[in-house]
Amino acid sequence: MPIDPGAQRVLDLIREMGRPPIHTLSHEEARAASAKSRAVLQPEPEVVAEVEDLTCPGPLGPIRLRRYRAAGTEAGEALPCLLFLHGGGWVIGDLDSHDQPCRLLANAARCCVIAVDYRMAPEYPYPAAVEDSAAALRWVVANAAQLRIDPARLAVGGDSAGGNLAAVLALMGRDGSVPAVGYQMLLYPATDMAGNRPAYERFTEGLILTDKTMRWFIDHYVPEPKRRYEWQASPLRANSLAGTPPAFVMTAGYDPLVDEGAAYARRLEEDGVRVTYLHLADQIHAFLTMGKFIPASALVLRQAALALAHHWQPEAPL
Repeated sequence: MPIDPGAQRVLDLIREMGRPPIHTLSHEEARAASAKSRAVLQPEPEVVAEVEDLTCPGPLGPIRLRRYRAAGTEAGEALPCLLFLHGGGWVIGDLDSHDQPCRLLANAARCCVIAVDYRMAPEYPYPAAVEDSAAALRWVVANAAQLRIDPARLAVGGDSAGGNLAAVLALMGRDGSVPAVGYQMLLYPATDMAGNRPAYERFTEGLILTDKTMRWFIDHYVPEPKRRYEWQASPLRANSLAGTPPAFVMTAGYDPLVDEGAAYARRLEEDGVRVTYLHLADQIHAFLTMGKFIPASALVLRQAALALAHHWQPEAPL
């Protein structure tokens, strides 16, 4: 399958700029390089009805949140809510890196999106990101009235590392350690920290995320190898996915995470969970934050948002 022309242009641009691979950088340098690329790769953010920066209590202090309300919604309306966990290998990314996708998701699903700025590695390795994500979910449910959201229509979602955290929250909700959610949106999720899937052998050079880069992220996030087999780090290794909420799972063809994302969708189906699985054979990892060059970014985000909106209101026209 030929790679998407827009994705190829991004890869060419990175090579022309001489940006070194992430796994050759320190975590501080990787964060700076990622932040610098946003203006180049991301389109102008959509206008929403409201944007508000908030904090909630966390295990080691306040957790930053950002709340979005869809354009065209009434100020007093209790909207359905998507708790969104950003990607970036648990090392890079923040509220600003995913501001544009969160706005698009809010508008397309006609909902509230609350993004979480969880603690990141290596300063705060696993399970800090899980703990902060869980604290944010508990706080959102406890403060639903103040946030003007409907706690009966609550979803979790995220891309890459954020997809990992969303899948973990869905499992925790099933087991009762956090409030249960009604839907999970997993966008090219990382689901197995063992890092030994065949895709790791296929994608070793020339991409933004390669086998070496992914292992660099894993080494920062879960430095103790034995803990990589815990389901809170590797949800694919949970004994069962039965009882978790309906899911939208998306994978990209040129991505070392493609095998584990596809395997997660299959496990969900085998364990009796309703799942919509979308595979983009010509796309690269992280394309959802490269919409200025890759038109499929907006298309896929809207597909995910419409799947979520249909779950909340199956009788409503799309």
